[in-house]
Amino acid sequence: MALYIQAYPRRRWRRHFHMAQMDACDIWLPVNIREDEDAFELTALVPGLKADDLDIQVIEDVLRIEGEYKTEDGEYLLQELPVGTFRRTLRFSTPLDAEHVEATIKDGVLTLHLPKAESARPKRIKIASK
Repeated sequence: MALYIQAYPRRRWRRHFHMAQMDACDIWLPVNIREDEDAFELTALVPGLKADDLDIQVIEDVLRIEGEYKTEDGEYLLQELPVGTFRRTLRFSTPLDAEHVEATIKDGVLTLHLPKAESARPKRIKIASK
């Protein structure tokens, strides 16, 4: 069994992504999304950021998350923590109810509860028996 280790595997991917995007930022924000009948649940790791450091917008079926990791002055022996701006735009399969979106940050984890618009929710139809 052989184990191959690639130095900086994400750097090449990140560079490729930036070349493909016109409005590329410094950092890629990875997210997890779950779906149930009434809403989507999005989580993202945002270590060290507070609510004021993020800008979240919802327009119909598009979600945009923007933020910036501030740089600290001084020299580092090793610097692996993120530094710079990020922007993530996601298009959902159904319209979202922007009025009822809830966002929380706890222990460096951003959680968004994105309810589906009423028109996108499944309707239950009762069948009358005679």
